[in-house]
Amino acid sequence: MQEPATRSFGATVTDQGVEFAVWSKHADKIELCLFDAEGKKEIARLPMKREGEEHRLAVDGIKERARYGFRAHGAYDPAQGLWFDPSKLLADPYAKEIDRPFHYDPRLTTFGEDTQDLMPKAIVSRDVPVKRAKPLFQPGGLIYEIAVKPFTMLHPEVPAEKRGTLAALAHPAVIAHLKRLHVDAIEPMPIVAWIDERHLPPLGLSNGWGYNPVAFMALDPRLAPGGVRELRETVAALHAEGIAVILDLVFNHTGESDRYGPTLSLRGLDNPTYFRHEPDQPGTLINDTGTGNTVACDQPATRQLIIDSLRHFVLHAGIDGFRFDLATVLGRTAKGFDPESLTLRSLFADDILEDRIMIAEPWDIGPGGYQLGNFPAPFLEWNDRARDDLRRFWRGDDNMIGDIATILAGSSSFFGRDGRVQTRSINFLAAHDGFTLMDIVSYAHKHNEANGENNRDGHNENFSWNNGVEGKTDDPIILRKRRTDIEALLSTLFATRGTIMLTAGDEGGRTQRGNNNAYCQDNDITWMDWTALDEELIGHTAWLASLRRRFTAFSEMEFFNGNGDVLWFSAKGTAMTVPDWEKSDAQVLGMAIGTEDRDTGKKTRLALLLNRANGEQTFKLPASGKGGWSLLNPEETKTVRGEIIVPARSVSFLIEN
Repeated sequence: MQEPATRSFGATVTDQGVEFAVWSKHADKIELCLFDAEGKKEIARLPMKREGEEHRLAVDGIKERARYGFRAHGAYDPAQGLWFDPSKLLADPYAKEIDRPFHYDPRLTTFGEDTQDLMPKAIVSRDVPVKRAKPLFQPGGLIYEIAVKPFTMLHPEVPAEKRGTLAALAHPAVIAHLKRLHVDAIEPMPIVAWIDERHLPPLGLSNGWGYNPVAFMALDPRLAPGGVRELRETVAALHAEGIAVILDLVFNHTGESDRYGPTLSLRGLDNPTYFRHEPDQPGTLINDTGTGNTVACDQPATRQLIIDSLRHFVLHAGIDGFRFDLATVLGRTAKGFDPESLTLRSLFADDILEDRIMIAEPWDIGPGGYQLGNFPAPFLEWNDRARDDLRRFWRGDDNMIGDIATILAGSSSFFGRDGRVQTRSINFLAAHDGFTLMDIVSYAHKHNEANGENNRDGHNENFSWNNGVEGKTDDPIILRKRRTDIEALLSTLFATRGTIMLTAGDEGGRTQRGNNNAYCQDNDITWMDWTALDEELIGHTAWLASLRRRFTAFSEMEFFNGNGDVLWFSAKGTAMTVPDWEKSDAQVLGMAIGTEDRDTGKKTRLALLLNRANGEQTFKLPASGKGGWSLLNPEETKTVRGEIIVPARSVSFLIEN
């Protein structure tokens, strides 16, 4: 297949009216459907002119805000991968605004059932460019993952009409919280238009996360009633405070799901091209995503749609970067994952995208789907091995000292391959998918009963623990233990070399009551109760963030070279030996690193003392030629010479005097 022409698709406003364009190789004919101002009554159905694999039509007299959709004619033969059904109104893949959210209805799946009344209509809009600027975010910073509605729905200072929307993120109270935590970039979870999975409505549930997209550019009206303008204004407000915005996007599948799913857009326009199918079985969709279909990202038309979507968010909203869900799909070809695939390379070859921050979730569930460390630079990658090993270390698992040191040093075992000298790791303890940080220390087992799948869904192995009681408790001793464990986990995360990520609410003890797959809980299970956040934990997180900002060693991306830039030492203050590293039940680890102190502009050394034991541990500190060490932990500032007692299950930070 030849690369498609670079002419624009979608709806382009001209002096005479609007030019409409859509891509389809296999359709016999495509019709443009125009609707009244309310998007209810069809006022015209016009055949589009075929130009090779493009279908185009210029309509004079049409103005901005006009509503439209497409109908595609051709063979209906699902066994051959053909789903053409002119009774289905189809969303424009290039739509930049729609007039209502998508809602699942069985008629969307039934051949011959007209869906005009069910489908959102695309809205003709004129692009408004923003001033180009370099991304505010740089690798090594703190990313704050946000589910827009759950994060803002219960915020007491956000006006009621803005709660649950993008605009709420620009509210001064929200920005003040972000600045208190020294957040460098927020990462909103998907904000483009999505649809519920078909099994949810009968259960009285709905998708609250958005990882089931239909459109790739049009924002979901529930989150952004003001469309791209609302996104643009929110980004500008955050930028004014020095906070970058990284969008979480899903290009690996669509909400059209498996062969029993709804026909909404790409499936009805050209299913054989836009989705992967089993070789020699054109009617069998490949499911590398666990959602029923896999987008064929190596197809030229799909590639252009992806690139054009990213360009749109940069050019018209000023977005600093992107996080790609199940990003291995982006690099898949007919032969499997290829880190040098044309689609992956195109992301950085484009003149608009070449300087953007790109983040991969480096796995899918297909063959060879786990690709941690294998994405091409400068991709940053979610490091789930760091997530799991940080949990296992503080849970008390054996043989973890070497693993925790590797994570603190940037995970060279994954990112140092082929002579690479810099880490690309994004270290995190918890994300939207899985337990919250509080639930990691409160539940030994998942509790997803509210999801209606008899607790079968979600991960079974969470490397979590409950400190003696499963779930909610009023026992002050257990509550103190849980807070102590969270503080230790956060302290270790903020001390890791590379980029770090924190999920909204984890700084304050947010819980999902043990639900580790809460995508379908658009309710108080996921909505963040700001009045219940733990102020002591927030204060600890803010202090860690300030420490990370102050000392350059944490955010640097280069691996330690072993020539005096790092010292690993035992509780005796001596350099770690092979027996020390191999001690299976080792409970403590010391680390001394060179760094610049941004407060003074001078070079110095930091010492980190990790004690995961249930009792105090006496550490002998490395020799200092400057007069000892000063403890940085806010609860006890003092000068230390020789030895220091580190509390149980804690991390102590010291600076050389």
